[in-house]
Amino acid sequence: MREEILTHLKKIELQNEIKILYAIESGSRAWGFESTDSDWDVRFIYIHKLDWYLSIDDEKDNIEEILPNKIDISGWEFKKALRLFKKSNPPLLEWLRSPIIYLENFSTAEKLRELAIEYFNPKSCIYHYLHMAEGNFNEFLDRDKVKVKKYFYVLRPILACDWIKENNSMAPMEFEKLLKSQVKDLKIKSEIQKLLSRKISGEELSEEPKNKILNDFLENKIQYYKEYIKSFKIKAPPDTKKLNDIFIDTINAVWK
Repeated sequence: MREEILTHLKKIELQNEIKILYAIESGSRAWGFESTDSDWDVRFIYIHKLDWYLSIDDEKDNIEEILPNKIDISGWEFKKALRLFKKSNPPLLEWLRSPIIYLENFSTAEKLRELAIEYFNPKSCIYHYLHMAEGNFNEFLDRDKVKVKKYFYVLRPILACDWIKENNSMAPMEFEKLLKSQVKDLKIKSEIQKLLSRKISGEELSEEPKNKILNDFLENKIQYYKEYIKSFKIKAPPDTKKLNDIFIDTINAVWK
């Protein structure tokens, strides 16, 4: 599948006259709890030639394609990615930490990783994960019978909140790392590990009676972070110069 994905990425480069700087796997495969029928969620950052940036008109700044074999590919134009990076955009910060990398051309991604500590904003990231956890909990778990696999789509963002609160840094993508480091209660950890083992083994996790232990754990966490987020003070926006320098250096390096 890796070779097929690389072939698709090369076609996207040729068709759009771009260069892909960085391409990774996102979603359940990068999180470490994919099913046998999970999609391939490929995400990438790309850059146009210099002339594209010299127009006064706003141009499309993303590429999206749904391909055979459950390959979902989407990418962000580099200037868009830098603007989001400045805002400490959690999905982009996750991409930079993905354990599955398809392409990493030039030194751009590594430069952004080095700057991530400086541009990281814990409030925006916790807010993002809290919003995700609360939305998924209300939609899928706040009922007597639940789709069991949806627990992971609430557990992961909640454990990411715990990581950020404890470490003041971006949470790892891998669910196992979050589980081992953030869940101290052995009873809760045992319940999560049982579900994780079932999912990884390929068992189809359909509707079942809700797990009261996990529901109570998640509901309490959501309520806690809804209050916790109020304690953050407004953080001054970071300087743009370093990102401008990376943008110029990258254009020169790619299209020299």
